[in-house]
Amino acid sequence: MGLYTVKRLVAIVITLFMIITLTFFLMHSIPGGPFTGEKNVPEVVMKALNEKYHLDDPLWKQYVDYLKSVAQFDLGPSFKYEGMTVNELIKAGLPVSAKVGLFSIILILLVGIPIGIFAALYQNKWPDTLAMLLATLGVTIPSFVVGTILLYVFSLKLGWTPAYGIDQWQGYILPVVALSGYSLSFISRLTRSSMIEVFQQDYMRTARGKGLRTSKIIVKHGLRNGLIPVVTVVGPLIAAMLTGSFVIEKIFALPGIGRHFVQSITNRDYTTIMGITIFYAVILVVIIFIVDLIYGLIDPRIKLNKGTK
Repeated sequence: MGLYTVKRLVAIVITLFMIITLTFFLMHSIPGGPFTGEKNVPEVVMKALNEKYHLDDPLWKQYVDYLKSVAQFDLGPSFKYEGMTVNELIKAGLPVSAKVGLFSIILILLVGIPIGIFAALYQNKWPDTLAMLLATLGVTIPSFVVGTILLYVFSLKLGWTPAYGIDQWQGYILPVVALSGYSLSFISRLTRSSMIEVFQQDYMRTARGKGLRTSKIIVKHGLRNGLIPVVTVVGPLIAAMLTGSFVIEKIFALPGIGRHFVQSITNRDYTTIMGITIFYAVILVVIIFIVDLIYGLIDPRIKLNKGTK
């Protein structure tokens, strides 16, 4: 276990280094700079801005300096939000994105997994057909379409929820539902297919032959094996939810990380784009690492030893 942990931590460091390097050089390969779009900026002012942010330094020096800053957990200043750093932008937006993401994850797990189990129990019958029809619609319809429809119906027409912002608790309802739609449907379909496969195993037939209650068979024998594929998907899903949905936060005007990311692209705010990308990558690789450790708890047959890749 200790050796496995060390190997994974080394892999995480290498992965983050590659992401930082790739993101840095991709951003600097784009023609122009963060102040190119400014109107009527005298050349002397542009030169002063480049000197202030060291944009006139050789590219290799900018890269080395940025690596040093990231190693010190400093993602640099924002080029467009005067007087603010990328760390401060993330700190300001994370609570909003995390709340919406946490509520979405709870909704996805509490609704998606039971629907998948229910559909598997009634395989090829009308409850299964209805559940999978709704799940298919949820997977195929983009989240921004769902968000726009929800906003139009429940905010503009019915007036049940605020059209934007989260000053009231009702403001979380539509963003959470819109953000959860695709993932909830996907988890439902994945749980159904996994549970159907588990139900066909010999040990499940033996349990049924012993006269055990269906609920006990599902909880004690089925879920532990049936949820392994779901756990695999839930790891990256949690990272995506907690760091915010760029489109959903833009539609509902939520001051989260996603909104800052969209605005940073529009404003060509290089440091903010790179900083949020790195922040998301860190959360993603850490959660995937935790999920790998959870595998051994869910299924004892999975051993984290030298043979584990």
